[in-house]
Amino acid sequence: MSAIPGIDIASLTWFIAVWIGYTWYADRGSRRAHSLRAVMFAHRHEWMQRMVERDNRIVDANIVGNLLQSVSFFASTTLLIMAGLMTLLGSTDTAIPLIRVLPFTSKMTLILWELKLLVLIIIFVYAFFKFTWALRQFNYCSVLIGAAPNTPSPNVNEVYVHRAAQVSTLASKDFNQGLRAFYFSLAALGWFINPWFFIGATTLVAGVLYWREFQSETLEMLALTGAK
Repeated sequence: MSAIPGIDIASLTWFIAVWIGYTWYADRGSRRAHSLRAVMFAHRHEWMQRMVERDNRIVDANIVGNLLQSVSFFASTTLLIMAGLMTLLGSTDTAIPLIRVLPFTSKMTLILWELKLLVLIIIFVYAFFKFTWALRQFNYCSVLIGAAPNTPSPNVNEVYVHRAAQVSTLASKDFNQGLRAFYFSLAALGWFINPWFFIGATTLVAGVLYWREFQSETLEMLALTGAK
């Protein structure tokens, strides 16, 4: 580890800690009730209530189809990015001299360059697993829509509605975590400049994500729309 400067180790540790900490806070934290995820769960629950009341569920199938297209796009894009990073990893001898001549960049060694690329590859591998799992869960949600009961029993419908809404929410959670990986990968690019920029970019990304999920005008409008 002596080949890696202490500030680079510290910046990577900060990056991992912020990502894990923010994910815990956003998905399981005490303020989760006032978040995009919580508000959208209420809308998904209402969607499924309307779904079981409809005889024709083409609209619901189209909605799930649009969601599947979005997830598929990001899953495919992630594969292309990983392929590019693997190619770049094999072009180290050409890339390092180009990085060294850039202003404001820290000293780049072979092991440090490979570590930075490896971190990016791991991020996108994680994102790919999240997107593909979200894709499968949205497929399961489409099956639930197709199998939804047409019954006047409110008790049966309410149980089914809750389960269908929960599956949709779980799929959305994994999709959001994949998107979150994309945001943090932008922060990881700052590491190629210098570790201090990496720390600042990581903090900035976490701040932007927090504002969007907990303080944005979109959240307020969605909450008002869902208010009874």
